[in-house]
Amino acid sequence: MKGVERRLLRGLPRRVPAVLGVLAAVQGVLLVVQAELLVRAVAGLDAGPLPWLVGVVAGRALVGWVVAVVAGRAAAEVKRGLRGALLGRPVGDAGARVTLLTRGLDAVDPFFTGYVPQLLAACVVPVVVLAWLVTVDWASAVVVLVTVPLVPVFGALVGLRTAALTGRQWGLLHRLGGHFRDVLAGLSTLRAFGRAGHQSGVVRELAAEHRRASVRALRVAFLSSLVLELVCALSVALVAVPVGLRLLDGEMALSAGLLVLVLTPEVYLPLRALGQRFHASAEGVAAAEAAFAALDVPAVVSGGRVVPGSGAPEIVVEGVTVRYPGSGVAALDGVSLRVGAGERVAVTGPSGAGKSTLLLVLAGLVVPDSGRVLVDGVDVAELDAVAWRSRVGWVPQRPHLFAASVADNVRLGDPCASEERVVEAVRAAGAAGFVEGLPEGFATVLGEGGAGLSAGQRQRLAVARAWLSGGPVVLWDEPTARLDLRSERVLVDAAARLLVGRTAVLVAHRPALLGVVDRVVRLEGGRVVGGAREEAA
Repeated sequence: MKGVERRLLRGLPRRVPAVLGVLAAVQGVLLVVQAELLVRAVAGLDAGPLPWLVGVVAGRALVGWVVAVVAGRAAAEVKRGLRGALLGRPVGDAGARVTLLTRGLDAVDPFFTGYVPQLLAACVVPVVVLAWLVTVDWASAVVVLVTVPLVPVFGALVGLRTAALTGRQWGLLHRLGGHFRDVLAGLSTLRAFGRAGHQSGVVRELAAEHRRASVRALRVAFLSSLVLELVCALSVALVAVPVGLRLLDGEMALSAGLLVLVLTPEVYLPLRALGQRFHASAEGVAAAEAAFAALDVPAVVSGGRVVPGSGAPEIVVEGVTVRYPGSGVAALDGVSLRVGAGERVAVTGPSGAGKSTLLLVLAGLVVPDSGRVLVDGVDVAELDAVAWRSRVGWVPQRPHLFAASVADNVRLGDPCASEERVVEAVRAAGAAGFVEGLPEGFATVLGEGGAGLSAGQRQRLAVARAWLSGGPVVLWDEPTARLDLRSERVLVDAAARLLVGRTAVLVAHRPALLGVVDRVVRLEGGRVVGGAREEAA
């Protein structure tokens, strides 16, 4: 059993394997009783056991239903736990996250509802049936005991190949789902630049690759069924032929011979069915492996030094250099900068100069290759990461709004904020006018990504979110880059209110935002090339 399967099993409540094991033993006992009653009715031409036989068959059906219910509930509980754990972890891009959290984890169902119960049945039922065969005819029991290990051996040999193919199939599905979601998110841009047709071809090619991988996995699965059927048929034949000869010679009673012939296939059946269940659950195991890989990525943990002070801090950047993997040019090259407590500094420069990277370094989201960032004399790398980020008001160039109410989106800045504080934040950001004009005001549910709002309205809600956080540090990444002049003016007025008494670093291209800062620093090629003192407007 692979490590992924062990981790999935560890996620089950402790009572579930015990309950399923007991039910498997009951199934084995009922199977033996059913065979005995059937043989008595046939060999003795007696209808007396038939009512009891019907009751035993009904009992087996009831036990099967209980197994399905217990396994189904366990699967739902494990999936709920995995989804909850994954929601707070990075899982590739948004499309990959959606694929894993939906189709991926749903594919885990066959593992718990099919493979796990069948695994326990394969461990218990053959033992119960074989023990009863020993009491009926020990010679047949020896043949069964020798041949039964062949089924898991051949199943494992084919299963290894199936696992590899299914892992590739899941990887292609993961890639297809992520790319398709990204294409849908950027469809308007693709259409504007006439690239929608090209992306349709890419999606079609990815879908064809996934289809071919699925066919290869199914081909091996069918081959596995053929191999297991052949092994089981030959094994049963090794028992049935001697039993038939002994019956002809009168060396075995008819009832004993019939019982051996009825019970022998039942020894192999759980093992053969286990192979089928394994193939059905292979995709879910591959998806679980991706989920555990995401969970194994170290999360942001607290435990560093306490952020000094409670007011606006001084921030000093000392010789910071950042190089992204695969890039031969440093995004930041020995940047040094001092931002005084309560000072507002604008960073300008051409695209690719390293402005956004500088903000990420200040927020502690990117670790520099060399150099350091000091907050009131303490290295950011030594601070409690969660506590530091809680003091930073982040306003990105393209803020993300979730499919939730306006109030809930703003409340991300402070989940415990009251309704009054949310309203105050929206008014401070200059967004009260359009919010109150929405159909349900603050309770209006937005589309994913803020669908239905203009770029300026989304930016103002992001400003409200930063204002609500109450952090003494503000990092603002080109928020006016895509706005019209009216929206820009409203946002600049909101910025003037937001930045009072806070240490702020603003990335800006357009001159309107420069009126609310104390100093302008210019970056070119990842280096500071100039700075000037300006009067705040």
